[in-house]
Amino acid sequence: MIRTTVLALATLTLLCGGAHAADTTPEFVGTDAPMASNAIYFVMTDRFVDGDPSNDQRHQGGAHPTFDVPVAGAPKGESANIGYLGGDFRGVLDNAAYIRGMGFGAVWITPIVDNPDQAFTGGDPVSWGSKFTDRGKTGFHGYWGVNFYQLDEHLPSKNLDFRQFTTAMRAQGLKTVLDIVANHGSPAFSMPQAQPMFGQIYDRDGKLVADQQNLPPYELDPVRNPLHRFYHAYDDLVQLSNNDDRNPAVLDYFAGAYNQWADQGADAFRIDTISHMSTTFWKQFAARIRAKHPGFFMFGEAFDYSPDNIGQYTWPENGGISVLDFPLRGRIADVFEHPGSDYAQLLDRLYLTNGPYQNPYELVTFYDNHDMARLAASDNGFIDANNWLFTARGIPAVYYGSETGFERGKAEHQGNRNYYGQQRIDAAAKSPIYRQLKRIAQLRENTPALQRGLMLPLHFAGNQAAFYRVYQKGDVHQIALVLLNKGDAAASFDVGDYLQAGRWTSAFGDKAVDVGTGGKLHATVAAHDVQVYLLDAPATRPDLIAELTRLTRERGHPPH
Repeated sequence: MIRTTVLALATLTLLCGGAHAADTTPEFVGTDAPMASNAIYFVMTDRFVDGDPSNDQRHQGGAHPTFDVPVAGAPKGESANIGYLGGDFRGVLDNAAYIRGMGFGAVWITPIVDNPDQAFTGGDPVSWGSKFTDRGKTGFHGYWGVNFYQLDEHLPSKNLDFRQFTTAMRAQGLKTVLDIVANHGSPAFSMPQAQPMFGQIYDRDGKLVADQQNLPPYELDPVRNPLHRFYHAYDDLVQLSNNDDRNPAVLDYFAGAYNQWADQGADAFRIDTISHMSTTFWKQFAARIRAKHPGFFMFGEAFDYSPDNIGQYTWPENGGISVLDFPLRGRIADVFEHPGSDYAQLLDRLYLTNGPYQNPYELVTFYDNHDMARLAASDNGFIDANNWLFTARGIPAVYYGSETGFERGKAEHQGNRNYYGQQRIDAAAKSPIYRQLKRIAQLRENTPALQRGLMLPLHFAGNQAAFYRVYQKGDVHQIALVLLNKGDAAASFDVGDYLQAGRWTSAFGDKAVDVGTGGKLHATVAAHDVQVYLLDAPATRPDLIAELTRLTRERGHPPH
C-alpha cells in the first residue's frame, strides 16, 4: 500500500503560485500495486483453444472416460460438457497477441496441478442446469488437485512446460495469474467403489501423504490414521476433501507447492475458496510466498456479497490479500442487465472512503465468471458494462468469450464453461462488444489515471455517470474526466464541479476543450458510449485539492 503524505505547506504553495510548487506537489494515488496497470483476461484453459491435440488424453479414464462428456438433458440447440475438450498452454500462447491486442496485460489461467484421471462416480448426477452436482464430471477445470507439485498432463506440450509458458507469455507482454486451491483437493467420498486418486494427495516426490479412503468425513480417524490428518473430520463443499488449515503440515505443503509455481514464473495468484480457510492460515501463507517473492499480488475468491465479510482478507493483519469484488459485481449485473436502471445503484458499493477494504483500488472487479451465470445482457449492456469496468476503480477482469457475448446468461451446466475455440477468436473482430472493449481497454492501458488514480464521483443518475480519476506522483500528473452514457440516445454533459482550468484533450481523438477559471466543460456522449477528457497537469484548484486530500486520507479501512 502507498503511504501518501499531503503537506499543508505544499497545498499553500500551490494555491499561492509559489516558485517551488513543482517540488512540493502532493501525491494523489489510488494504488501503486504493479498489477493495477494490467487488466486481466480470465481463461478456463481447457475451454479456450486446443493448440496441441497430442496432449488431449482422449482415451483416458477406462470405464469412466474423461474426454468429451456431454451434459444430459440439454434442450434442442443447447449443449454443455463436463469432460476435457483439449484446451492447453499452447492454445493460450498461440492467442497471446489476440489477448494483448485487446488491451489486457495479464492472463488468469485455471489451476495447473495434476487432477484425477477418471470421471467421478459419487455425489449426485450432473444434469442440465443442475447445481452442486459432480457425478460424471471430470477435472477439466483443474480445481480437483491430487498432486499440487505436479503439472497436469493435459496442459503442456513439447518444449512448453509451465516455466516455458510463463516466459513466452511475458515475451508477449502478458503476466500470468495462476489460480490456486488450498482449501480442498478432489472429491473424496460417496463413490460406490473407491477410485484411484480421488480423495488423495501426493507430495513432490510422488509419496501419498493424505487419503480419505472413500470415507465420509465423520468416519475419519486422524488420531490413529496419519493419512487422515490432512483433512477436517467434517464436510464443507459437496464431496470435496476438506483440508485442515490448523495442521502445520497443510501450510507447509501448499506454501511449498505454490512457491514452486511462483519460482517458475507465476506473477500473481487468484486464491479459490479463500473464505473456507482461516485468516490465520492465509496470513502465514502470504508471508511464506512474499518471503521469496516480495510484493507478490494475490486476490481471493470469497463468494459472498457482503463487503464486511470479504473485506477482512485485505487487512494487513490477515495477510493483505485482495479479493474479487462480489458486492460491486452484484450491482453491475443489476445495472447493465436491465435497460433503464440507475447508475446511482453503483455508488454505495465503491467504498472510496472509510470502507471495509484496506484499499478499494486494488480489488479485482468483474461482471461474470465460471461459477455463476454469465452476464445476461444485450450487446449494448456488455458495452456499457465494459465502459464502466475499465474506467472505474479496481483492476478489471473479463471472462473468456465475454468480449463477444459468448453464452450470455448461461450458468455452469447450461453452457457457461463451453469450448470457445480458434474459429470464434478469429471472428471476434466482427462483434461490436469486442470492438468497444478493445477501444476502452487500450485506453486504460495507456492512461495512468484510469489504472491508479483516485476516483471522485460527480454525477450518478439514470443513464449518466460522471467522475474524475486523478493520479499525481513523481513526474506523472494526470486528471481524467470520465463521462458515461448507457442510454439509447445521445446525452449532454455540463461539468463544472472541481473542474480545473486548462486544455482538456479528448482521449478518443485530437479534439481539445479549453476551460477557463470557473468555466464548464460541455460534451455530448453518444448512446452507449464513453468519453474521457485528459488534463496532464497537477491539481491546482483549491476545492479539488481539498477533496483529493480527503479521499487520500480516508481511502482505506479505518483502524481496527
